[in-house]
Amino acid sequence: MEKRLPLTDKNGEVRELTKEDFKKFKPASEVLPKELLAVLPKRGRPQTASPKKAVSIRLSDDVLSAFKATGKGWQTRINDALQDWLKENHPA
Repeated sequence: MEKRLPLTDKNGEVRELTKEDFKKFKPASEVLPKELLAVLPKRGRPQTASPKKAVSIRLSDDVLSAFKATGKGWQTRINDALQDWLKENHPA
């Protein structure tokens, strides 16, 4: 019979986990009550009705540099600029 090491010591400190410990782990969905799983936040981005699509386009260095210089979110700003252009030049 396999001897199991306790995960915590008498002070409640968790010992370093081994590869064998990790092999015994189960997904939370298998061990937590359904009521708890229902209220826990979902992982990942929320789904949207119109998800963006990944594409590859070639931009001039000055355009790309200017948008990147504005910091995080530069790709969203390019998308917004293209949407503004569409509103002005291609009415639906």
